[in-house]
Amino acid sequence: MENGKLSGKKLKWFRAVAFCLPLVILVFAELFLRFFNYGHNTSLFIRYPDNPDYWVINKYASERYFTDTANATKGSIEPFKVVKAKNTFRIFVLGESTTAGYPYLHNGSFHRWLQYRLMHTYPGLQFEVINVSLTAVNSYTVLDFGRQVVKYQPDAVLVYTGHNEYYGALGIGSTSHIANNRLLVKTVLALKELRLIQLINNTMSSFKPASADIDQRNNLMERMARQQEIGYQSDAYKAGIDQFKNNMDELCSFMQQQKVPVFLSTLVSNQKDLKPFISGQGKPAVSADNQFALATASYQAGNYAAAKQQYIKAKELDLLRFRAPEAMNQAIIGLAKKYSNVHLVNALEVFEQHSPHGILGNETLLEHVHPNLYGYALLSEAFYQSIKDSRLVKAHPEKEMSLAELIDKMPVTKVDSLYGAYTIMMLQAGWPFNKPIPAGFKRGSSMDEQLAGALSVNRISWLDAMNQLFKYSMQVNDKRTALKAVEAVMLEKPQNTTYPVYAGRLSFELGDTAGAVYYFKKAYELEPSFANIQNIYLVYLKSDMSAEAMPYIDMALKQNPAYAGLANMRAMVLDIIRLKKATAQTPDKASTQRIAANYHAMGADEAAQKYN
Repeated sequence: MENGKLSGKKLKWFRAVAFCLPLVILVFAELFLRFFNYGHNTSLFIRYPDNPDYWVINKYASERYFTDTANATKGSIEPFKVVKAKNTFRIFVLGESTTAGYPYLHNGSFHRWLQYRLMHTYPGLQFEVINVSLTAVNSYTVLDFGRQVVKYQPDAVLVYTGHNEYYGALGIGSTSHIANNRLLVKTVLALKELRLIQLINNTMSSFKPASADIDQRNNLMERMARQQEIGYQSDAYKAGIDQFKNNMDELCSFMQQQKVPVFLSTLVSNQKDLKPFISGQGKPAVSADNQFALATASYQAGNYAAAKQQYIKAKELDLLRFRAPEAMNQAIIGLAKKYSNVHLVNALEVFEQHSPHGILGNETLLEHVHPNLYGYALLSEAFYQSIKDSRLVKAHPEKEMSLAELIDKMPVTKVDSLYGAYTIMMLQAGWPFNKPIPAGFKRGSSMDEQLAGALSVNRISWLDAMNQLFKYSMQVNDKRTALKAVEAVMLEKPQNTTYPVYAGRLSFELGDTAGAVYYFKKAYELEPSFANIQNIYLVYLKSDMSAEAMPYIDMALKQNPAYAGLANMRAMVLDIIRLKKATAQTPDKASTQRIAANYHAMGADEAAQKYN
């Protein structure tokens, strides 16, 4: 030091320490908060508390995207194995409320329709279909979640998103809007992972006056919509489309780099049976209401081609943008052409094929964008056909389940359907629909109506509702509904071995041997016990399928060679197989009686009756 001054070298060190010291303090503060477990881990998946051998969606995963965490939505509990089992086809589903299946609980969602169809078409494969979609999010969340799911060995990623680009979290017109600059938004999202930032946010929130709290009486649509009028081709309108294009392009590019197949769907919305929410004033050409009136007149006159274009224009001019602009579907089609690993799922085309005159309305949709149960079946059909065309599933179908068969067999109960109807009725009573519940509406007294009503006001859980439905159905000998209730819970809890056994027994009692075998085999895959092997060979024997029973009798003998009577049963089954071959050539009454006696001795009286 000369004349009280630092030397140049020491001055540089002093400046470096002065610069680094605040960063060091911040790092230590962050580590300190993490050590004492302050705040939330916001990663997409955490170990399932009920079983650490599984991953499950983190209930705090959405908080980063909402400026007010009171609006943050939660995902479905769909555990999947930490160690991916052999012969497993793992699919992740990304999107918003439609993708999550709103307003139906659990099995109404298209991904469950798809899962049910895939597992019955390819029974030799295990399908894990994990839906990480959230209500009130948009392409920012989809992009972020997509970047995370690649770490969990996906065989495919399914994407349906776009309707929430303006009013979902981080949307252009949303109360959770941050900026139109994607770099700034991504920086803020990264910072919100830090516990220190969470501490700052929580501290600031504690000083907010009570009057600043959100009004929970308003529905989420109203709470999220800040800029309620976004004009066609305005700067905000274009910004929403650009945001969607850029985020989805980044997602598709990333998935291509990671060699993960993506199935990207076009969007559907109600054209015919939903008036514009907010119509522009002035010239008729820019009035959404005017275009809607013209469309309705054209439709009633039988001029369906003109009506379709006018309905679309009315939707485009609607200032309240809860329905995606046509430009987003064009962007989706363009991305499928741009990236070789992106497969186009043309849901819009499928819906048009199943709508009168190709114009979407209440036949497939509940209100503005959410499908009814038939619509969700169609959405699953669009994804199924695209997956099939891609030949991504290498196994050969044993018996392909048709769409008609899927609609007939899918375990969505009347309780689920009524719950959806009640939920939509309550939604439409509020903004922006403002459609009062009919004055004469009164819920019926049937078991389905009672359960759906209790479910809609959170008096019981969905699992409780399915359990009560099962018990009631068995009491009144409605085994078909009882089976649907069991299958419904089995889709919700695929790790539980009890439900496939119940489903197998009910299927057999309903005369569906193939279904019984399928479910008993599922039970054995989950728990390779002696009892579950018995179920398989017994259902084959009772169905007079002795040759098919033999491999499982051999498995049972190998597993439990000392089991009384099993070796004798094996000998009787071999005798039945020999006698059936002989009588096929030369019918013989003594032989058929012996077959019947063998079956009777083994407790397979159902088969014995055929030969008496």
